[in-house]
Amino acid sequence: MARTKDCERSVVPGNMMPPSEEIKKKTGKFPVLQGILPVKRSQVPFDIIAGITLAALAIPEVMGYAKIAGMPVVTGLYTILIPLAVFAFFGSSRHLVVGADSATAAILATALVTMALPGSPQYVALAGMVALLAAGFLILSRIFKLGFIADFLSRSVLIGFLTGVGVQIALSQIPGMLGVPGAVFNPIPQLVTTFTSEVPRMNGVTILLSAVVLVIIMAGGRFMKKIPWPCFVVIGTIIVSWALNLTSLGVTMIGQVPIGLPAIAFPAVSPGQIPGLLGVSAACFVVILAQSAATSRAYAARYEEKFDENVDLVGLGLSNVAAGISGTFVVNGSPTKTEMVDSAGGRTQIAQVVTLGVVIVVLLFLAGPFSYLPGAVLATIVFTIGVHLIDVNGMNSLFFRRPVEFMVALITALTVVFTSVGWGIALAIVLSTIAHLRHSYRPLNFLLVESPRGWTLHPVESGKQAAPGLAVYQFGANLYYANEARFTSEILDIADTARPPLRWLCVSASSIQDIDFSGSEALKQLHGELRKRGVVLVMSAVEEPVMRQLDRDKLVDLIGMEHIFEFTKDVMVAYQKLPGMP
Repeated sequence: MARTKDCERSVVPGNMMPPSEEIKKKTGKFPVLQGILPVKRSQVPFDIIAGITLAALAIPEVMGYAKIAGMPVVTGLYTILIPLAVFAFFGSSRHLVVGADSATAAILATALVTMALPGSPQYVALAGMVALLAAGFLILSRIFKLGFIADFLSRSVLIGFLTGVGVQIALSQIPGMLGVPGAVFNPIPQLVTTFTSEVPRMNGVTILLSAVVLVIIMAGGRFMKKIPWPCFVVIGTIIVSWALNLTSLGVTMIGQVPIGLPAIAFPAVSPGQIPGLLGVSAACFVVILAQSAATSRAYAARYEEKFDENVDLVGLGLSNVAAGISGTFVVNGSPTKTEMVDSAGGRTQIAQVVTLGVVIVVLLFLAGPFSYLPGAVLATIVFTIGVHLIDVNGMNSLFFRRPVEFMVALITALTVVFTSVGWGIALAIVLSTIAHLRHSYRPLNFLLVESPRGWTLHPVESGKQAAPGLAVYQFGANLYYANEARFTSEILDIADTARPPLRWLCVSASSIQDIDFSGSEALKQLHGELRKRGVVLVMSAVEEPVMRQLDRDKLVDLIGMEHIFEFTKDVMVAYQKLPGMP
């Protein structure tokens, strides 16, 4: 038995306004710089330090993501250049860091690898067009208020999806760590080939180098988490490679990294290729929507700040436009980079602006030494990124707490590993939608009974009555085509088995926020069936939007306004005034 409040309606104080309205009032129709203003002077030094820390950690990371995406290494740096600045200007979150991301990079690679040679100018152009199309989806989602789509990816499915991505990324880097060619696309057959026919081509120095780097990053990250080990590894191996001339020992380098800032140009993609990019763009859009919204929401809640998801959609859309025209690939709100800044003391987008400045310095003056970076080192860094994406704790928690959801997560992960990331995200959406329908199809419904402690909830099977001849039934979800049959049958069962027989049956609508056509017809049928049994249908706690739906469907006239009450306690008062009641 549980308790519920007497007052089912939610009330917003008159002096409060939604975050979006408050933002518009302060900044005008097109709010900007919400992630920076107001500036707190005492916080600026911490943001500067956090920005430098982010650059040290993120530069090797985004180079790894570029490798995952099949893009030139330098394009990873481009993702934390103009796109990062655009979000800092147009986004609302003071914490979200925008840049390259492992999930979207993997989605991109598995789709584009069949259309062009990875790293080629045509491949880069296709990647840029995907970013522009994803931006279009994001802007349209803002216009049509489709941000709720993010809520359809359940946490359990996301755990499975990201775990599958992590396994796929980690497996795909093993050939590179051994000094032989590899690919993100379909890594398991590639591994079989590596350990059957590629063994003679493996380079001992490369294997030793990969092992040393792996130990440094994994052990260092475990015992001294604050130190940017990937950055130190990159710098150290560049120096060793140059000093010992590792190329002469058969170690392959990543190649020349262009010096200078990216050129601004529209991707050179033929119109006939665009339809083939819509699927991968939509998949990237869904991941961006879900991951960015969840990250922004989490940090806003942590610091009791407001953020506007709609403003963030515009910021993310424009960031992807910037990515598309600056020669790089899809960008996303990154949980890992956001946590990097937060852990370093950053609390505003000023930290991201500082990171931008560091990246500009690297591109203008320090790009040359990157040509001495061994490819195996970058592969090892990407391998560790993949390992960290594998959510062992999350999967373990699901296994013991929600076995059914664990199976859903496991199926999603296996789909990513054995087919592709694209199929994985499609399955994630389908399974999340099924899970949503499953919960809303079988909502928790109760009978309400008043007690000295307030209203208490009782199982429907108990047959409890609020007063002799009065049952109060609380339905726990929106009323729509998938659950209207259960709604009707459950109420009729209550009426048929009631002892003493019912005079009134009240539907408490506190959890009903919407009624579709099927639900409306079900209410009409229910009214008639109860009337045949001599039972009056009444309703309580009907929210204004639902009341308008009832009025439009002529249900207010059918039920009678005198039988629709604001609070359940009003039902009790009216019922006790009926003729024949003591």
